[in-house]
Amino acid sequence: MSTSSEQMSVSPDAMSASPSPSPPPRPSTDGRQLPSIPSSVPYNAGPPSAAKGNSLSNNNRGSNGYGPFFQEYSLLAEYNQLHQQKIPGLYVMPCAKTPLVWSGLLFIRQGLYQGGAFRFTLTIPDNYPDGDCPKFVFEYPVFHPLIHPETGEVDIKRAFPRWRKNVNHLWQVFLYVKKIFYKLEVKSPSNPEAATLYDQEMEMFKNRVSDSLKEAKDRLLQPPNLEDPFALRFSPWNEAVHPDTRRQMINSSQKRGQGHWRQSSDAGSANPSDLGLSWMEAGQTKIFSRDDASSA
Repeated sequence: MSTSSEQMSVSPDAMSASPSPSPPPRPSTDGRQLPSIPSSVPYNAGPPSAAKGNSLSNNNRGSNGYGPFFQEYSLLAEYNQLHQQKIPGLYVMPCAKTPLVWSGLLFIRQGLYQGGAFRFTLTIPDNYPDGDCPKFVFEYPVFHPLIHPETGEVDIKRAFPRWRKNVNHLWQVFLYVKKIFYKLEVKSPSNPEAATLYDQEMEMFKNRVSDSLKEAKDRLLQPPNLEDPFALRFSPWNEAVHPDTRRQMINSSQKRGQGHWRQSSDAGSANPSDLGLSWMEAGQTKIFSRDDASSA
């Protein structure tokens, strides 16, 4: 400071008489200010002198502002979109330990693979949504031209050569996987044997598919390969438990009348599928094959 000595030599009496300095002016926003937009620097980026033990700097779950919380928010939005699509025969749940792994079950109710019930796992890249395509793997390798005979993986890049953020969505992956069971393609197959039989020996192809469906169905009663408490588990029909549960599901939300479903006073929908209800007769694969709720 370039202050003269005369200015600095102030008596104590003069100091006590001088007014106290005024507080700094308050910001015009009155404290109500949104947090700044995240930068495009990944979470693991930092100055060279950053401590190695910094948990924030070591947590790289997405770039371009998609840190852990932003990534989970994005995945939650994807899961909500999947619910809105209401893809028939699809049951899926994110895993308890990580939102980057989803497990579920796919039912096929028509076509050559009718009666199929296949467990699967969807693995989402760590840097989602900026990364590559998710990985879709069936727990049991289904005999299919587009499913790898050893790993059970579906070639998702066949439909999504380049994953585009905010354009491609996870529900589209599920829809594509379901469609491959209804419209078979044999060009550039993941299982050349299945593709050859489909083109040249249809009866033998059907026999192999039938064996594959039976094997997948038998495996449903086994514990899933994925060690997750949210993974779907099945048990044999129990007369002491299951009939009452089914009756409660139907009667608590719907009433049967005049050959059509109608809403009860407390029902939220006139369509059982909109309420998450689904039931079939033993040995059948037709959805809602039992439509008499009064005798359920």
